[in-house]
Amino acid sequence: MCGRMIQMTPLEVLRQIFGFTGAPNLRPRYNLAPTQDAAVIRETGRGREVALLRWGLVPSWAKDASGAAKLINARSETAAGKPSFRSALAQRRCLVPVDGFYEWQAAGEGRRKQPFVIRRPDHTPFALAGLWERWHGPEGILETFTVLTTAANRTLSALHGRMPVVLAPGDWSLWLDPAAPPPVVTDLLRPAPDDALAMSPVSQRVGMVANDDPALLEPAAPAPPPAPRQPSLF
Repeated sequence: MCGRMIQMTPLEVLRQIFGFTGAPNLRPRYNLAPTQDAAVIRETGRGREVALLRWGLVPSWAKDASGAAKLINARSETAAGKPSFRSALAQRRCLVPVDGFYEWQAAGEGRRKQPFVIRRPDHTPFALAGLWERWHGPEGILETFTVLTTAANRTLSALHGRMPVVLAPGDWSLWLDPAAPPPVVTDLLRPAPDDALAMSPVSQRVGMVANDDPALLEPAAPAPPPAPRQPSLF
């Protein structure tokens, strides 16, 4: 599962890491949510480009864009057979550069779920596996994307049974190559090594999309359990 992302590394640093062209107006995002625009990297035939696409895939054949919020993630195990993702997996793959993402841990009765930020131990950017689509709507062309997920590794399984696919730098070129057939690239869609990512609890403020500031990344103590109920005297 991936429902919130962080994209805060400056454009020129990302360019050095991912080797793309283009210069959209990227502002730091500390709480990027579905249906918002995010930076993705894709192959154009003339090299890699970075573009701003809306998070939540709208298939090219969709009658309208209303289902985008339901397609923010795609299960890697079944994407090749799903009409919503099959064509994009074959022809329109992308990298989603992130500095991290958030996940919520289920809590006991009466407690709010605890949010965690998940990043590389050295806090450097990494790439999630994505698929993108181009939809022709009444107001023009809309380009959207989804993030592929896989089973959680041992580190993240305490939070959720799923995690986004983290692609190793050595696999980026193959993933972006439109000539690589789905059976080849799907071998890349596996859980990240257990030591690839680290997690720490953060403030409940991340639950509100309007909160989008660096303070969201500051470690916070997990919420304490609720006080025990006092027995009634009546």
